[in-house]
Amino acid sequence: MGHLSSMFNGLARTLLTKKTKSLKKKSGNSDAKEAVESMIKDAKKNDLILRSSGIVNVNGSKNFASVLSKRGQKGVNQDCCVIWEEFGCQNDMIFCGIFDGHGPWGHFVAKRVRELLPSSLLCNWQEMLVEASLDPDFDVDSDKKLHKFNIWKHSYLKTCAAVDQDLEHHRKIDSFNSGTTALTIVRQGELIFIANVGDSRAVLATTCDSGNLVPVQLTVDFKPNLPEEAERIMQCKGRVFCLHDEPGVHRVWLPEEESPGLAMSRAFGDYCVKDFGLISVPEVTQRHITSKDQFVVLATDGVCMPCYLIRICIDTDCYSCLENASCTYMTIYIIFYIMMRYQNVSGEVI
Repeated sequence: MGHLSSMFNGLARTLLTKKTKSLKKKSGNSDAKEAVESMIKDAKKNDLILRSSGIVNVNGSKNFASVLSKRGQKGVNQDCCVIWEEFGCQNDMIFCGIFDGHGPWGHFVAKRVRELLPSSLLCNWQEMLVEASLDPDFDVDSDKKLHKFNIWKHSYLKTCAAVDQDLEHHRKIDSFNSGTTALTIVRQGELIFIANVGDSRAVLATTCDSGNLVPVQLTVDFKPNLPEEAERIMQCKGRVFCLHDEPGVHRVWLPEEESPGLAMSRAFGDYCVKDFGLISVPEVTQRHITSKDQFVVLATDGVCMPCYLIRICIDTDCYSCLENASCTYMTIYIIFYIMMRYQNVSGEVI
């Protein structure tokens, strides 16, 4: 991981050349944003960013990902996604994200979060690297995995708070009664970092001792009836209950009204219930990739999701399985292949 230390030193030198602390911080933030904007332009120019159905793979890269956007039988398409290969100009990094909008302006909210989150995360991640490198007590070689996780976690927390604040003050997007979930994964070398806001799902297909593929769920579906989620909502005077015609479907309601009835306990936007227990704080986790792990699937919430996320882990033609799925609502799948051997089946995936 020598590139990590060199990155620390390079970014640190950029800031240390400034004359004062205040100037360093101000210029550092500006430089970071300009650098990220330049990275985005280059990534788009080199076809490293994918925002619709298709595949992305750079020659010589260990990463390979494909997107399938499945149109449902009813409803407007409020889901969107993004894949960014060589995230942050790092050959061993890739960013994948899916966003499930809801409400009258849900499709606009989802697209706004898709636009802001990757670049903001990258900017905050770079700033965290610089801060860590300038900390005299920081030892990059003591526990690399822990340091990486802490840097990504704090970067995600800062990013999600900033994105949610942007939505609140956006003049052209009404997110008072609309919002979106967000599920993102960053692969960095042999580690994957997962950040989840809402009820989309990430499932890992891994090989068991018998040689068969088995599913491992990497995320928690943040539903209002989860004990910790329900407790927080009720402490904030919000309510959680099911409607008579929807037994088993718990929703978040205002104290005095049967509105808005959100089926998730975490989301961006939805400011009508932000004071009553709904939060946009992500759960950030990490997993070390082993030789048994094959691919990760990210899927937005849908009627078909649970059964098909299991089927793709045992079906050799997983892309065909997803394509033939019968969904009531719009669903987006990202298939993120981990192992090198899957680079040879791109034709079959398409």
